[in-house]
Amino acid sequence: MLAREEVVIDRDVACGAARNPIDEVIAGRLSCREFSGSPVSRSTIEQILRVARFAPSGANIQPWRVYVLAGAARAEVSAALLHAHATEPSAHVSEYQYYASEFPEPYLGRRQEFGRLFYGSLGIAQSDGAARSRQTAKNYSFFGAPVGLIVTIDRRLAMGSWLDLGMFIQNVMLAAVGRGLQSCPQETFARYHRILRPLLSIPTEQMVVCGISMGHPRERARERLMPRADLEAFASFKGFED
Repeated sequence: MLAREEVVIDRDVACGAARNPIDEVIAGRLSCREFSGSPVSRSTIEQILRVARFAPSGANIQPWRVYVLAGAARAEVSAALLHAHATEPSAHVSEYQYYASEFPEPYLGRRQEFGRLFYGSLGIAQSDGAARSRQTAKNYSFFGAPVGLIVTIDRRLAMGSWLDLGMFIQNVMLAAVGRGLQSCPQETFARYHRILRPLLSIPTEQMVVCGISMGHPRERARERLMPRADLEAFASFKGFED
């Protein structure tokens, strides 16, 4: 199944006075969960990372580190994570807390809507734990993508550096779109840091933040799956004369 949340240009963007190539790239990014498996060259990934490194960071400390996997290396990591997911999933937890313990509104409603839409699009009942686990397992095969990235941050840094890292990750995904690729950011890889660390020679001061699957989507998406809040829901304006 191809995640379809961002492929259709947002209504507000489409109605804007000035559409430009950057708008098209941003609105064209989607979280792809089914890749064709067509190979992606090392040079293409190097181009993506070279342009993504221009993300801003406080005091220009550039807190990101990326481990890029393809071929046999990607397969080895995938096999190890799939085995752990199948045999001891509860034994692995992330070193950081991604979600709040409790969600206030409107975030709780949005999360519940995501579950209904996402699993509904796959024909999986939310009460079907086995089917949901099988879907989760697809993360660890990188959804069939030929390239996987494991992203880390130095644990000695503070929360502001995580903001910097987020901007870098977004740059990576947008640069991929600009080259005809798609990606999927995956926090779930952080759970298996004890497996990833020796496989990728990740030093102890580096914390696994997420993985990113990257490649050519199996098919073009036709419609948006996940809605976005209207501008009025998150922005306020003061002082404009028009």
